[in-house]
Amino acid sequence: MVDQFKRYTFIKRGVFYYSRRVPSELQTIYGKVRVTTCLHTKVEAKANRAADQLSAQLEGIWGQARLEKTLSNFRRTQSQPASPIKAEKRPEAAVTLSDALDLYVRLKGKNKAKSFLVYTQRNISYAIECLGNAEISELGRTAAGKFRDHLISKNLTTSSIKRVFATVRAAVNLAISENGLACTNAFVGTFIPEVGEKKVRPPISPDDILKIQNLCYALDDDARWLIALISDTGMRLSEAAGLAVKDLKFDEKIPYIDLKPHPWRPLKTPKSSRQIPLVGASLWAAKQAAKESKSQFLFDRYTNNLSTNSNSASAALNQWIRNRLPSGSVIHSFRHSMRDRLRAVECPSDIVDAIGGWATQGVGHTYGSGYPLEVRHRWLSQVVLTREK
Repeated sequence: MVDQFKRYTFIKRGVFYYSRRVPSELQTIYGKVRVTTCLHTKVEAKANRAADQLSAQLEGIWGQARLEKTLSNFRRTQSQPASPIKAEKRPEAAVTLSDALDLYVRLKGKNKAKSFLVYTQRNISYAIECLGNAEISELGRTAAGKFRDHLISKNLTTSSIKRVFATVRAAVNLAISENGLACTNAFVGTFIPEVGEKKVRPPISPDDILKIQNLCYALDDDARWLIALISDTGMRLSEAAGLAVKDLKFDEKIPYIDLKPHPWRPLKTPKSSRQIPLVGASLWAAKQAAKESKSQFLFDRYTNNLSTNSNSASAALNQWIRNRLPSGSVIHSFRHSMRDRLRAVECPSDIVDAIGGWATQGVGHTYGSGYPLEVRHRWLSQVVLTREK
């Protein structure tokens, strides 16, 4: 029997599997005698870690099931109401996965970027594709396991699967709460093994950044201004593409970008609102774009009163840099590289976070108004690359 092994694992065609008997008193609840799942690894150490995690999760699930069963038995032993007329139980509303999606987008999607709607719809559509437009109250843990395996079959990596589950779990949680459903969230506590290889985008070296900046100086058009602006600020593409001309503050002692949300371009997080000093190629690009702008928008090729089309900008800019930078480099790599450039001059990590709009860990960082513009400017100035004449 498999249960004689400490970690409940066995090998089939070189791949480790996990198999464990469901406690006898719970078998009628789960409708099965044994839990068996592929751990998707041939490495014993990884299989052991995954098996330990899965065992811990099962112990928690089974402990909760035993408690619920005990409470149910206790309720049945209580005295019946004196009246012979039984009150009818009000049926729960039939809330489906698509209902959960609509509710989540309506309540959580306000003032969010267009990407929020895109990935929310995509992630929940995965669940509907696998499970059908099922009622939330009828989904059990076997459904979550089936959904996980469905995502694995799509060759998604562990990190991608976890992001999909996070979206579905949040939407289902909201639907349960808002509709007063007396059920648990089937997508909580689902074991997700390590699968696939996460694609890591390489940073861009200072030499390659300088090469691109020099090309931007030479070509001197709106697409190159956008690249140059990102290269020395570390901004997200959507942040830069959605700037208004009035967001640029050239008349101050230190020129800077007053980055804030707009109706046509919200920001990713509250921390994304920030003041970014303009230095080097970014200062040049901002001045060129502002001088040539014929509207309130800095880059009206990609922005209008309704939205900022960062996907279109990304496709065009990535196509241009593809043969000019090392393989795997994309426009977002400039943002990753800014962290490395600031780290190379020993810039404190919380100042790096302040410049890039990254969240800084720790309660203390939520107090005060942050680092002055002068401090951010001093550190950014240290990573400016020398322009070729």
